[in-house]
Formats: sequence, structure tokens, C-alpha cells
Amino acid sequence: MRYFKYIFLVLCLPFLVFYTDGIPQDFQGKAYYFSKSKMELGAWGSRMSEAQKKQIKNRLKNRLEKTYILTFNTSESLFTEEVKVDAISGATDSWGDNFSRGKQYKNVAENRLIQAQEFYGKRFLVKDELQSIEWKMGTEAKQIGGYTCFKATAVLPSTELAWFDFSWGDLSQNASNTQAEEIKLTPIEAWYTLQIPVKHGPAEFWGLPGLILEVSAGNTTILCSEIIVNPKDRALIAAPDKGKEITKIEYRSTIIEKMTEMRNNRGRRRRS
Repeated sequence: MRYFKYIFLVLCLPFLVFYTDGIPQDFQGKAYYFSKSKMELGAWGSRMSEAQKKQIKNRLKNRLEKTYILTFNTSESLFTEEVKVDAISGATDSWGDNFSRGKQYKNVAENRLIQAQEFYGKRFLVKDELQSIEWKMGTEAKQIGGYTCFKATAVLPSTELAWFDFSWGDLSQNASNTQAEEIKLTPIEAWYTLQIPVKHGPAEFWGLPGLILEVSAGNTTILCSEIIVNPKDRALIAAPDKGKEITKIEYRSTIIEKMTEMRNNRGRRRRS
């Protein structure tokens, strides 16, 4: 598919030499990423025709394919999604926006995450530690857009990768949760380059000895399409500061509580 070919067409400035005494203090970079997720329809999809599947895929294109910008220096990064407008209706995905990743600030030196989330008109400021990732370093290497990249793998609890997201199946899972229930895990595969020796990466991923240019987790792959080192127009890397302060666990509980209330209200209206 053409999106997966773009990774080999990375546009980047000439190779920047990093000296043994470290990265310059005023170093800054900007990396552009796009993500592509596979559409999972489960048993319901097995009863659909290929034409119906294609129609649904087109309608969900803005959720299945997204673009992001990661601005970073030696210790901080800001990860933001580029807002897309539906080509047919001219509108944004208002329902999906409630469960999308907001502006994400990471400070790897201080182990801090600050993420702005908006949920049904209410602003939240999620403050927490960075997701702990125990990377297993590999020796396999490949070229991505002129950068030599090395492979690393890890395993994370699935809920930690999408604590801001929601599906109606989450309600039944939440109701049946017990301590004995097995935690679902997601395998992670990342490719990082030592040519840009910072511990940053897209989304929840970080902690490798070089910038992460490609990462796959579950049904989603995030690919770097362009890197700019020390751009002329330097960006301000600042943490979001508006919203009710809350942790990831508290934010997740807020979503589940609100969606449970909406489901119950809908059920009462149907019975009346």
C-alpha cells in the first residue's frame, strides 16, 4: 500500500554530525509522522460484503489514518495531531475527537507526561509519569530515509496504550474485571536511529538511545515521513496548562463513568 512506501521517501536535511561531548544545548528537531490502523469488524464484519466494508472504511478514514508532528529538543518533546476535515462533509470528526490523543508533552529528563484532553466540552490536564517501557534491544538494522535504524521490542498492557480511547465493549469489560482476570498485553516493535541520539518518539513511545522513526503496536503502525534538524523557525516546546488536573487512571474512570451514564439514559428513553 502506498502509505507504507512513504517511509522510504523520508525528506531530511544532510546528516548532522554529533560529537562525543553531546548534543548542542540549543538543538531542536521536528519529525512528521503518519499512522495507519487496520479496520477490525470482528464477527459483524464477516456478514458484510466487500463493498460494505469499503464504504465503512472510507467513512472512518479520518480515524484510521492520521498525521502528527513531534517537536523535540534534548529533553522535551511535544506531540500533536494535525486536524483533518472530511473531504465530503467539510466537518471534523466530533465524536472521534472525544477519544483522540490530545496535545502531549513529554520530559524524559524529569519523567513527566502532561497531556491536554477535551471530553464533551470539558478540558482536562492529565499529569502523570511517563509510561515505563522495558525495551529489548536487537541487532537487526535497516535504512529508513537515509538513517540507519535498529530494532527494539517490548510488551505493554494494552490499556496503557489507549487510556484516552473508548469502545462500547469497554463497559462490559470494566464491569467484569476481577483481580484474577488476565491483563491483555500488546507487543511493540520500534525502529530507532542513533544518528539523532535523543530518547524521544511518537505517542507513548520513548526511552531508546535514538529517535524512534517507526513503531508498530497492535493494529496501528506509526511511520516517520520527514525530519528537520535545527529548523530556521524554532518552535516553543511548552507543556499544556489549561484544564482540570487529573491522572491517567482518573481520566479513564471519568470516561467510563460518563459513557455508562449515557448508555443507561439511552436505555431508559427506549423503555419509556
